[in-house]
Formats: sequence, structure tokens, C-alpha cells
Amino acid sequence: MAPFKSSLAKSAGKLFGVFRDRDLSLRGFTQIDRTAGPFSATGGNTIRTNGSYTIHTFTTTGAATLGITGGEQKDLIYVVVGGGGHGTGGSGGGGGAGGYRTSTETDRDVGVTITVTVGDGGGGTGSPGNNGDPGVASSISGTGYTTISSAGGGYGGGDSTAGGNGGSGGGGGGGNPGGGGGSGNTPSTSPSQGNDGGDRSGAAGASGGGGGGATEDPGTSSGGGNGALNTITGSGLYYAGGGGGVYQGGGGSGVGGQGGTYSGGGAGAGVANTGGGGGGEGYNGSSGQGGKGVVILSLPTARYSGTTSGSPTVSTSGTKTILKFTGSGSYTT
Repeated sequence: MAPFKSSLAKSAGKLFGVFRDRDLSLRGFTQIDRTAGPFSATGGNTIRTNGSYTIHTFTTTGAATLGITGGEQKDLIYVVVGGGGHGTGGSGGGGGAGGYRTSTETDRDVGVTITVTVGDGGGGTGSPGNNGDPGVASSISGTGYTTISSAGGGYGGGDSTAGGNGGSGGGGGGGNPGGGGGSGNTPSTSPSQGNDGGDRSGAAGASGGGGGGATEDPGTSSGGGNGALNTITGSGLYYAGGGGGVYQGGGGSGVGGQGGTYSGGGAGAGVANTGGGGGGEGYNGSSGQGGKGVVILSLPTARYSGTTSGSPTVSTSGTKTILKFTGSGSYTT
């Protein structure tokens, strides 16, 4: 009896994404390989190979079982974090964290180049009367993929000035009347990429507001907003914590910069490649720069092409290969 190919083969083909130009009947049209990943099969009265193909032949009348395992889809998981905003001096607010976005793309074609851009943290002087710079956006894009951009964090506000808008907003400056926190999730994304910066108001000498973080609006606190915990690399790490405001507000989740003292000194930078916001400073010394952003991709090792540019750090965790981009580059599926 000839190998049983028609309806059973069609069902297996539809399940794993293998189609001929017209169908999987006995007419022998050219096959288009769109398999989602390697898989194996069991069953049949005889099993033989023909080149790279394994053929299961069923010759017994009645119900038959073809067992199939594997077929892992080429899921691409990503984390995209913008650069953190710079803190500012003079009762300064902390810089806002870079925008934080993560999701999964599935079932994409091979040979597509995914372009990766990693944003710098906010620089500038951030001295009294001079706001620091906002962070720079990070992004990924490629044909057939949704373009994902995470905005840079907003700068911290100086004495009685508002913090800047961004992925997460910068903290408002202290003093009297004080400044409001900058708006987070700017531009707007769903889910939200960040939170507002902290507000400060009250008597002269009041501390600066903390920069917003990926998971927290500091409210009226000088501490930076908390960042997001993510295990994409195989270890739990925090990203996108807000910078602390002056009077030694703590940096969010340990990745935002520490706020300095009122007289000046002690302001810390956001941690590099986490998108942490920089710490605010007093009337002497330098406020903290924002931490550079990062883009991390994770996909099944069995489907990893090895084609990259920009020298990402490549590691494995379980069945996944992880690409950590700390500078701009690309990956081709």
C-alpha cells in the first residue's frame, strides 16, 4: 500500500505551518517550508528516510495515530528601555527613568533584519538654573514587526521649576513654591511605558521630587520611582528606576541615581544600560547623568541565526538565546 499522505498530512501540515503551493495531496506540487521549528513524529507500520525527510507509512485498516512533538514557534521576546533623564541642581529633582516596554512577537519569516537603536542617558550640566537633558529613545523595528520605541526619561526640574516630560517624568524642583513633576508615558503607549515625576512644594529649601519610574509615581517623595523587575536574561534585574531628588532621595530600585545634598555633593548617575534617571543636586556640585538605555531580545536557541551587527552580548538561558544590545545594531532572523 502506498504511504498515507492526504488528509493526515494536511492536518499535520496545517498544525505546524507546512504547505505546498496548493495542498499536500499526491499531486506533488513544490513544498514551501514554513515550519515554526524542528519537530519529530512517531507512529506508522513502517518508518523510513528519504534524504532529509522521514516517511511514516500506515498499512493497517482502522484508526491510526501519528504522534508529533516539538515544533516550538519562533517567539521573539523583547525588552526596550530608553535612556534615563539627567537630574538638575539647585533643590533639583531627579531625572525620570527611560520608557520601559516589553512584549512578544510570534511567527515571523526568516531573513528579516531587526534594527536596534539604544538611546543615551541625558547629559548636560544640570547646574542650578540650567536643566539637564532628557534621555534619548531606544527602539526596535523590522519588516513585518511592530516598531517599538521607548522614550527617554524627562530631566529633573531646578529650583521651583517643573520636571521634563518623557518615558517617565522628571521630578519637580524644590524651593518655594516648588515645581511639579513632569508627565510620564509621553508619548502615550499602551501598556504605559512609565509614570509621572514627583511633585515638590512648600517652604524654601524643600527637597526636589524624585523622578518617575517604570512602575511607580513618587508622588511628593524625593525618592525615585521604582523600576520594573524582569527575568529575560535568566536573572531577575531591575530596569528604569527614577533618580532621587536632592536631600539624598534614594534612586528607584537601585538603578536610579541617588539624590545629592542641599549644599552640594553626592548626586549619583543612573546605572548604565538600565535607563535609570540621574540624581538631583543642591547648589554646588554636579547632578547625576541619566543611565544609557538597553534593548534585549530572547528567542529559542534552535531558531537563532547567529547573524548580528553592533556586537551585542550573546548568552543562553535554558532553551533561549539572549541578545543584549548596549549600543545600536541589528539581528537578522
